[in-house]
Amino acid sequence: MNRFEFATAQRIIFGRGVLRELPDLCRSFGQRTLLITGSRPQQWTERLPHVGVHSVRGEPTVEDIQTGVALAKQHNADVIVAIGGGSVVDAGKAISAMCTQPGDLMRYIEVIGAGKPLEATPLPYIAVPTTAGTGAEATRNAVIASTQHRVKASLRHISMLPRIALIDPELAADVPPSVTAASGMDALTQCLEAFVCSRAQPMTDALCLDGIQRAIRSLERAFQNGHDLEAREDMALCALNSGIALANAGLGAVHGFAAPIGGMFHAPHGAVCAALLAPVWEANSTRVQDRTKFAQVDSMLGGDAVSYLHALTARLLIPKLSQWGIAETDLNEIAHKAAAASSMKANPVSLTHDELIHILLAAL
Repeated sequence: MNRFEFATAQRIIFGRGVLRELPDLCRSFGQRTLLITGSRPQQWTERLPHVGVHSVRGEPTVEDIQTGVALAKQHNADVIVAIGGGSVVDAGKAISAMCTQPGDLMRYIEVIGAGKPLEATPLPYIAVPTTAGTGAEATRNAVIASTQHRVKASLRHISMLPRIALIDPELAADVPPSVTAASGMDALTQCLEAFVCSRAQPMTDALCLDGIQRAIRSLERAFQNGHDLEAREDMALCALNSGIALANAGLGAVHGFAAPIGGMFHAPHGAVCAALLAPVWEANSTRVQDRTKFAQVDSMLGGDAVSYLHALTARLLIPKLSQWGIAETDLNEIAHKAAAASSMKANPVSLTHDELIHILLAAL
């Protein structure tokens, strides 16, 4: 067996209603909490003690992180708490990391910066996801958009794993069906990609298989009825499992594509992954030499994973990539950028440029 490592959030608290524990958890780190939220901060500011609030509207940008760091320093924050979707959780992660570094963001961010390792321990950070998608509450990187460069890049270090990941499935009850579908497909994608990727290992395999089973039985239920708390619980665990798995194993071509598409277009990450999952799985399944794991997934998904994933995508009303302004003339640039993306390196097969274009056309 190949050498592997396994690391995750220092403490995971999971269950319906655990949000009520958050104020005491914050106080365990100090009295000054900076709250990072999404586009509706008022729903949390009235319930949680804080010295300041930073609202991140959409996927976090370089400027969002810089503003949040300045606010944390202004209030001399003891702890950063992010409550929201994957973008908000990533923003909190990056802000907590950058508050203590001697250099600026460009020294540490990948691709558009120097990509140096962090030099100081981040501020204590508590991640509270409100959607079941990216699993960002258990990952060691934060994805940040640069409007200047039209790309997304990661700030990444093992010390960025949250001190506490607090997952309350009830928080997703009012998430709209379209967001439930896209984020749930992202979580399923991450479990599938981490399961078959070239850096998969026994501990992540177990998490992926559990996550896949939960998504199969509960994603459509959550889509049809957001207040089905058993389904929400399954999807919250699927997302958590997927985050732990990708942080320790890796991903594949779906996320290889999603990185450049997210930088080039105003396209939600989950919806992009959802549109690409079936065509990428089909391409990989056709080419892979050892089909053991693909056969295992086939048996879990009714005997034919490709057909199942195409049908699921249709039933969940996932929009095609063209809905986000992507045209055939963009595909060559996307394919070239995707081939160089970090997630593509763990894909179970090396896809040719023509195969990448074929996948994009199928999702267009």
